[in-house]
Amino acid sequence: MITNGDVLIEVKDVHKVFGNSLHALNGVSEMIRKGEVVVIVGPSGSGKSTFLRSLNLLEVPSSGSIFFEGTDITSKETNIDMHRQKMGMVFQHFNLFNHLTVLDNMTLAPVHLKLMNKEEARTEALRLLERVGLADKADAFPSQLSGGQKQRVSFAGVMVDDVDILLFDEPLANLDPATGKTAIDLIDRVWKNSRKTVVIVEHRLEDDLYR
Repeated sequence: MITNGDVLIEVKDVHKVFGNSLHALNGVSEMIRKGEVVVIVGPSGSGKSTFLRSLNLLEVPSSGSIFFEGTDITSKETNIDMHRQKMGMVFQHFNLFNHLTVLDNMTLAPVHLKLMNKEEARTEALRLLERVGLADKADAFPSQLSGGQKQRVSFAGVMVDDVDILLFDEPLANLDPATGKTAIDLIDRVWKNSRKTVVIVEHRLEDDLYR
């Protein structure tokens, strides 16, 4: 068990095997502290996204344990959905529903999970869209947005839920350098304003975007 109150996530000897031979994670152990920014870098196929998705059990480890706020979330007795409500994840392909407006995409989870009523979720979503410079896109559909705009909507969407940790799966993927710089500036601004824990996986660090 975790005894250090500053540790948010502790990963202990985690393995993940796909099929009979693909060993994506091989005995990974790591501590992620509250308010820390962690950037995991490596080439494609090195297990970065598998590790990130394991932190909220979107990928279930083959063996090992993951503790979140002192609770072993790999235990079958753990209500993982309750813990996932404290984790916000931004996927590299944005995961927006094309048939819903930006505002509806952002309010769907907090209303469905009964974290807010519709009016509260709408008010918070509009405030966050203003914060990321997309207040005029609330009624737009994802197909009407650029890649950078979709990324900013995804960022704002996870912030609606008031989570403890933000997980970013290659946030610069498919973005041009200028848009990538804007995305990193936004993550930096969110972290400085909230001091939430942030974990980012990337396969590149060129252009010094993270420095």
